[in-house]
Amino acid sequence: MNKLSPYAHWTLRIALGSVFIYHGLIKFPNLNGLAQMMHMSVIMVFMLAVVETVGGLLVLVGGFYKDWMTRVGALLLMFPMLGAIFMVHWGQWNFMASKTHPMGGMEFQVTLLLLQIYFLIKGNSVANVTD
Repeated sequence: MNKLSPYAHWTLRIALGSVFIYHGLIKFPNLNGLAQMMHMSVIMVFMLAVVETVGGLLVLVGGFYKDWMTRVGALLLMFPMLGAIFMVHWGQWNFMASKTHPMGGMEFQVTLLLLQIYFLIKGNSVANVTD
């Protein structure tokens, strides 16, 4: 297992990057509808989609290239995650939807935030990739 250890970061990197790339890309075709549902402007939803997509891509691509890519990607992703936690999911830990939290609780969002903090702090040192 020690031989696989230098590559273990990819499990976390793929999990984090793919969630945000997916959530970013699915926003683009329905910017108006999401803006109405989220009580935000279309420009804000567009920016959210860009940040999620670019941040997820940077976390993934950073594993192959530069440390700063991983760190910037993780930092970018923290903004929408903190917004989701405090604006939508705060007050309920369990991720299941409830009467008070129809979009579910913050369990999953906190887990993703902790992954973002990890990559922000560690960068590519988890992969032995250097600038």
